[in-house]
Amino acid sequence: MNQYRVLIADDEPVIRMDLRAMLESMGHTVVGEADNGETALQLARTLKPDLAIVDIMMPGMNGIELAQQLSKERLAPVLILTAYSEPSMIEGADRAGAIAYLVKPFREADLAPAIQIAVSRFRELRAIEQQLVNLQQEMRARRKIGRAKRLLMQQMGLSEQEAFRRLQAAAEGTGKSLAEVAEAILLAHQVQPEE
Repeated sequence: MNQYRVLIADDEPVIRMDLRAMLESMGHTVVGEADNGETALQLARTLKPDLAIVDIMMPGMNGIELAQQLSKERLAPVLILTAYSEPSMIEGADRAGAIAYLVKPFREADLAPAIQIAVSRFRELRAIEQQLVNLQQEMRARRKIGRAKRLLMQQMGLSEQEAFRRLQAAAEGTGKSLAEVAEAILLAHQVQPEE
């Protein structure tokens, strides 16, 4: 089983102590503990844990609000560990972006798979988000290249292939990407490169 760096947020010191002992016996490292949501959020921003295990009922920022902020900032996957099993609590945790939900009392046999799945799903989510960012950047680059190519065709009377070859030659000659060359051409002709 993989070993992770874990942040615990629970207002009960005994629960935190027991959870720490269980996590450490499983080979995980507890990198921080907090008894309220605000402190847990600051620790997550600083420590960048692999996982946050969060209770729902805490003073100040509760576990649902904390899960929402951790999810929004993509700081760590959130495993809710609570005594509350009401549908409204579960729905709130789900809407907040929690990736796993365990009801106390729990055993190591319950916790281990929940941890593994929460971390794996979070990593998959981040990989998908990165793919989306990359695709969006690629689409913007292709639009710039297409606009620059059309501009060269109009301005210089070139065929589409020749306009593209000129963009490629300029990119190779300057060590820039096709998108950077296209953007420079569009700016030089006072055409907004359009993001």
